[in-house]
Parts: sequence; structure tokens; C-alpha cells
Amino acid sequence: MRQLRFFISKTFFLSLLQAGVVGVGLIFLLFLVLRFHTRQNRLIEVPNLYQMPLTEAEALLSDLRLNFEVMDSTQFNPEIPPFSIIEHQPRAHDEVKRGRKIYLTLNPSTYRKVSIPNVVQVTYRNAVSSLRAVGLEVGNISYRNNIGKDMVLAMRFDGDEIEPGAKIPKSSTVDLVLGNGRRGR
Repeated sequence: MRQLRFFISKTFFLSLLQAGVVGVGLIFLLFLVLRFHTRQNRLIEVPNLYQMPLTEAEALLSDLRLNFEVMDSTQFNPEIPPFSIIEHQPRAHDEVKRGRKIYLTLNPSTYRKVSIPNVVQVTYRNAVSSLRAVGLEVGNISYRNNIGKDMVLAMRFDGDEIEPGAKIPKSSTVDLVLGNGRRGR
């Protein structure tokens, strides 16, 4: 019974109040320390890096105390200078903490190389479809005596004959040599 009276005594309630005040104070202090430690109140706005050369972006990010990592890019855009930034994450005007890593995607120096499909002994129509599917364009058409009318006999790139499987830059022009449907002598 005596133990029960303690739980309803003035001493118990004062001790409980003191423990509560100390607990709230410690929690408040913890939040202040965490706010300072995590730099919640010090944000940096990410600059617009679009079309900026990598060397300039590196200097700017270094001045802002932001880290960066260059991501691989396979999409060449001829309207943007080579090795310029075509995208970055986080985006421009986002707010980040000092030391945050900015991921940069660069414009390659040229189109990536693609393998020429085997279109020799294939009709012109099918050859055009196959070449365009890998990102190549069909250029000049020349004809040679051969019984296979509009059958691809050879492919040329920059004036030289090329074999299937050769690697050339994407969006290049491939010239075709076709049969004219006449028997060769």
C-alpha cells in the first residue's frame, strides 16, 4: 500500500516533471545538433550546365564545392559542341548540399560506330530497310551488269568498297552498287 501511495505523491509528480523537462530539452538539443551537422540550412543552387564545356563545368562546380561524375553518353547531337554537357542530374536550379555529386552526361565527339549489315545479294528495298534500321543512310546508287535487277552487289563508303560487318559512324552515307538486270560479259 505504501508503494502505491508513492505513485500519487507530490514527490513522484515532481520527479516525473523534471524527467520530462530534461527529456524534451535533450530532444531539442539533439535536433539542433542534427540540423547543424547535416547542414539543413546551407543549400546551394545547381547552376545550368547545359551545353557548357566539361572544363568550364568542372571549374564552376569546384568553386561551388560540388562534386561531379561524368556518365557515358551514346547519343551524339550534332547541334551541341563535342564534350559539352547535354544533361545533368540534379537539374538546374535544384537546391543541394555542399559536396553533393552532380551526374553529367556529355555529348560524344562523334556518332558511335555501327556494324554494317550484310545486304549483299539482297534486294535494294530490303537493303535500304536494313541500313536505316542501324542508323545509316543510303547515298548514290550505281549499276553494274548483272542478271539480278536491283540486287545489291557491293557497298561503298567514302569511295572505298566495304565489307559487311565493317564499323562506320552512325548516320553515315553508304553508296550501293546494284545489278541492272542485264547479263554481264
